[in-house]
Amino acid sequence: MTERTTIHKLQVANPLLSFINDTLLPATGVNPDKFWAGFDSIVADLAPKNIALLAERDRIQTAMDQWHTANPGPVPAGKAMKAYRKYLSQIGYLVPEPRNAQATTANVDAELAKLAGPQLVVPILNARYALNAANARWGSLYDALYGTDAISEADGCEKGSGYNPKRGAKVIDYCRNVLDRTAPLKTGSHVGSKGYVVKAGKLVVTLSNGKNTTLADAKQFVGYTGDAKAPASVLFVHNGLHLDLQINKSTAIGKTDPAGVSDLIAESALSTILDLEDSVAAVDADDKVLAYANWLGILQGTLSEEVQKGGKTFTRTMNGDREYTKPTGKGTVKLHGRSLMFVRNVGHLMTNPAILYKAADGSTQEIPEGILDAMVTVTCALVDLQKKSSHPLRNSRTGSVYIVKPKMHGPSEVAFADELFGRVEKVLGMKPSTVKLGIMDEERRTSANLKACIAAAKSRVAFINTGFLDRTGDEMHTCMLAGPVMRKGDIKNSTWLGAYEKNNVNVGLACGLRGRAQIGKGMWAMPDLMADMLKAKIGHPLAGANTAWVPSPTAATLHAMHYHQVDVPALQKQMEKAVAKQDAKALREDTLNALLQFPVVSKDAANWSAEDKQKELDNNAQGILGYVVRWVDQGVGCSKVPDINGVGLMEDRATLRISSQHMANWLHHGVVTEKQVKQTMERMAAVVDAQNAGDAAYVKMAGNFAKSAAYKAACDLVFKGKAQPSGYTEPLLHAWRLKVKAA
Repeated sequence: MTERTTIHKLQVANPLLSFINDTLLPATGVNPDKFWAGFDSIVADLAPKNIALLAERDRIQTAMDQWHTANPGPVPAGKAMKAYRKYLSQIGYLVPEPRNAQATTANVDAELAKLAGPQLVVPILNARYALNAANARWGSLYDALYGTDAISEADGCEKGSGYNPKRGAKVIDYCRNVLDRTAPLKTGSHVGSKGYVVKAGKLVVTLSNGKNTTLADAKQFVGYTGDAKAPASVLFVHNGLHLDLQINKSTAIGKTDPAGVSDLIAESALSTILDLEDSVAAVDADDKVLAYANWLGILQGTLSEEVQKGGKTFTRTMNGDREYTKPTGKGTVKLHGRSLMFVRNVGHLMTNPAILYKAADGSTQEIPEGILDAMVTVTCALVDLQKKSSHPLRNSRTGSVYIVKPKMHGPSEVAFADELFGRVEKVLGMKPSTVKLGIMDEERRTSANLKACIAAAKSRVAFINTGFLDRTGDEMHTCMLAGPVMRKGDIKNSTWLGAYEKNNVNVGLACGLRGRAQIGKGMWAMPDLMADMLKAKIGHPLAGANTAWVPSPTAATLHAMHYHQVDVPALQKQMEKAVAKQDAKALREDTLNALLQFPVVSKDAANWSAEDKQKELDNNAQGILGYVVRWVDQGVGCSKVPDINGVGLMEDRATLRISSQHMANWLHHGVVTEKQVKQTMERMAAVVDAQNAGDAAYVKMAGNFAKSAAYKAACDLVFKGKAQPSGYTEPLLHAWRLKVKAA
């Protein structure tokens, strides 16, 4: 049994109480009596509202089920779509668009408001990942290219165990061409350049032919380190992003380079989301304390981690800011050394046993986890707000706290988040709207009412982001009774998806987010396939998004190249004008008609071959088991999980939601049988066991089906999937993980 201490009407698990009273409050100077009285009041007032919002979700889903039962299959264009939309308005699913949905957000740091670049998302429970992400503001382009498939291994360019000069030459050539695109010279090329010196405040480059030249735009040279006659590095700026050309003839690479160039350091992950939600397995007070302590340590700048690499052990800490001499030689240029950090709180759904409270009816209930996260993570952020402007490890230089709020369904839930953060600010003595809100546009009811959602927190919105994975899971659950959903590969070509991605950008621009907030796009989930990422992910900045998610610091450095190719702020300005010229009512009509076409087929059209059905089942079952076995048995919330073909994919609960809802849908509509699903799960359990053979902590599922908590959890997600709230996986995962921890 968890030992607890009662404070007001809250029963607080002792590990959490100890962290808050002995570590957090002394670090922030908050009076304990004021903190706990305010916290108790927030829970008493807002927990019932939280519960009511979840009941509203259930009411709407029941109404949707009634419609789909009476009107099975896809909704045809014309009268049928008009009737469907009328019904959605009647049940409160669609709300009228507000006349004034202009964001008024102020004091947003430039990384979100002005600049365009990659965004990392990492689990906050893992201190090493959190530190790596915080430090991923700057990354070696040489390393990113040399160590990944971004550079082909053909023609003798294999990575191998030692340095391959032929591969290195390709990397150097690639980077010099990057400089030609981003910091072009008046004449000639950076390729083969023989020297870089600073003379009279200008950068002078010696070309391969021995002649000297300067930059085509002298303003792109913004600083250097070392001696002007022999700089150790030269700093360029392009599209708001910096490139640091490292010069060191004593290194293995520099001594072979005509100019002594040893690396090209790219400004990479402008922002990072430290995640308390989809990518973590946090089910009790001990888990939450670890997460909160890491967030506090990041903001204090004290978080560290012992790392073993190349046979050596060292301590990883947070990078300081970067300092350069101005081109004139007088004065310095200081650049932020770390990503600007968000923390992603959990959504409104889950509760957590870390705190129990006395409800109005006298019963004892677990605290809504989103309320717990809001109170503690915002309090942690006080340590950053209290830093002086000269502090070397500040996060926000504008005095803001950045919190991403996921899985909100519609404007009433966004308004609740706005109220919650307002109440926390009041308890802590913060100015209103100090807490900035990241709205994940990943639930169908949110994207169909996005303007109203932005209006519900217009003084806080600093981020909107599409989430294809959760959005697809919500599509499947919402239309569960309408008919069999398409195969997962076909859903990517659905009408609704294209409309969804365009609508997110168009609405964001129409609501004045340009220059105030990020408009983001989703994750590249294949961290080993960087060549494919470089080909595909340029589509995100071309769509007008000023950020997109990447799975690693290396991916951030490579994706940063796309923001040198596309001037996103300029593109957004053009798009904003184009949106303003369109008939707003007609655009809304067309968008909704496309957005509301759910990805189902009629039962007659569900005529996939037996082989195709089995392939779909195999793919889903293997993905579910591969992720759940680590989540339930080991508490790993996000990791690179091999898919059925052995390709490593970054898996989290969003991918799990899709796969489990897909199988639950096909079961419900008789596309596959219960026996077929069970046989598939058992067969794929053996496949997953083999893929994890090298993990000493791994517990096999095959042959242990009656006892394996992970296997039974995976089966529950499928066979009980139709009944899960909004198709979410958390309730079942948390229940099974708690059983494993208790055992």
